[in-house]
Amino acid sequence: MSVLVVGTTALDSIKTPKSENPRLLGGSASHAAVASSFFTHTQLVGVVGEDFPSQHVRLYRKHGLCLKGLEHVKGGKTFHWSGEYEVNMNNRQTLATVLGVIEHWQPTLPGDYEATPHVLLANISPQIQNRVLDQMSRPKFVVADTMDLWLNIALDEVLRLLKRIDCLVLNDSEARQLTDEHNTVAALPKIHKLGPRYVIIKKGEHGAILSSPKGLFLAPAYPLKKVVDPTGAGDSFVGGLMGYLASQKVGSVDKHLRRAMIHGAVIASFCCEGFGLSVTTKTSRPQITARVRELEKIAGF
Repeated sequence: MSVLVVGTTALDSIKTPKSENPRLLGGSASHAAVASSFFTHTQLVGVVGEDFPSQHVRLYRKHGLCLKGLEHVKGGKTFHWSGEYEVNMNNRQTLATVLGVIEHWQPTLPGDYEATPHVLLANISPQIQNRVLDQMSRPKFVVADTMDLWLNIALDEVLRLLKRIDCLVLNDSEARQLTDEHNTVAALPKIHKLGPRYVIIKKGEHGAILSSPKGLFLAPAYPLKKVVDPTGAGDSFVGGLMGYLASQKVGSVDKHLRRAMIHGAVIASFCCEGFGLSVTTKTSRPQITARVRELEKIAGF
């Protein structure tokens, strides 16, 4: 089954203690859609300006992404984020954010996108996420990602969104912010009461926690000896998860969601090994399968 991914399509400038890379292909939709494309047909919904390099569009097409929902604004500037990481890569500072064409974007879905069964609302404003859902026709499974910014400036829209989705993905600090609960496990039932049947809390290099009707599941991260750039890892995780889930033709969400998280964790590991999408886009399905098997052995007991 197909996956619809909506989010930011951006140019990222990333600085680490050892390197600096300007205007890389980035954005939540870029990372998530490429990750999903390893497993199933994926439709990308986003907006870019006239400055968006044509080689990035070719890269999208190389991964088989359907781009009918990618809007090009003549004379506009593509969303640009600039950030710098500290030595341990767990902390970063935003240096600049230029919204560009995304500031006033109101996406209108191509007609055939409206019936897509699996919808991933990657990190973007909750107003846009809700607008997309307004145009969908009874999707089978809807996942939404969010961040602290939206919890600060658009909480009402976030709360409206949570009543409309099946699964919420956020990190542990955002879970605490949303629930005013400092214990992550204690925060989970409070989030469920806000609407989503499934909640996934990302914990970076420590993996992720799933809370579902079947109980809790702890998904490990794939252990890396060296992290080059973690930008987009969370988006790659949820994109890989959603793509794998949509590719499973038999069985319920509960049956496949745990394995979907493992596949998402593996895609995220490739993302971290290079700047932007440089390693992810060169990864193959056999490489993904090999790491999934490694992770199964590491986590089994």
